[in-house]
Amino acid sequence: MKIAVLVSVGRHPVSGTARYSRNDAAALAMALGLAKQHHATLDVIHAGDPSNPALNDYLALGARTVEVLTVPATSDLPPNPVARLADRLKGYDLVLTGTRAEGAFDSGMLPYRVASALNVPLVGAAVELTLRDGCAEVRQFMPKGLRRRVDVQLPALIAVHPLANATPTYAYARLREGTIRPTAAPATLDAAANADDLAWTTRPAVAKPVRLAAAEKRSGHARMLSATTTESRGGSVVIEGSSVEKAQVILAYLREHQLVDY
Repeated sequence: MKIAVLVSVGRHPVSGTARYSRNDAAALAMALGLAKQHHATLDVIHAGDPSNPALNDYLALGARTVEVLTVPATSDLPPNPVARLADRLKGYDLVLTGTRAEGAFDSGMLPYRVASALNVPLVGAAVELTLRDGCAEVRQFMPKGLRRRVDVQLPALIAVHPLANATPTYAYARLREGTIRPTAAPATLDAAANADDLAWTTRPAVAKPVRLAAAEKRSGHARMLSATTTESRGGSVVIEGSSVEKAQVILAYLREHQLVDY
């Protein structure tokens, strides 16, 4: 059996420093257990820049070698590794990956696009995975704490949920023993990847208007009663008078509720 794990570069939530992705680390921990249990071949694959220091974290998490498919990034287009990954993953029985990466422009569509290119079934949000008789039994994460079991025939691609029952273990000695192995792709794959790239458009951000709302000063009991009744909430309707008088009424309301400070 051949198992592959797709890993990406994550971001620290506070400092923004590049590091391993927690989602992909859970997928790697799950794959290591399956490979040991079933005596399978395990390959860890990344599509991107082989000089990124964050890839060394996956060596410390148990990967003996991280194979990097070089994907050059241009100034105005993001790298598109789908064609290259699909060509590399042909012949694998099981492909594991996280649900999504942790960068700024990550949409979570990579597992679906790779599975479509490979023409294999995909199961997302996996928290547990068991292999038996040529199929994978997946326990899926569902909203509101629910779980369900799904059986899928191999080969298949499994996207692992961040709350999966897998605990990555970090060891500095494994980092020193592992290797990062860059792999160049044929020119035909580069052309196919560039053809699928989508152009990005940029424009200045526009501030949205802020809606002024008066602070609620009623008790909790009064607010609960107002939710079940149609009683009047107060206020006044100004029809008569000039525009200056109407503006003065609005300004008095804003000052009363401390919505303006002049």
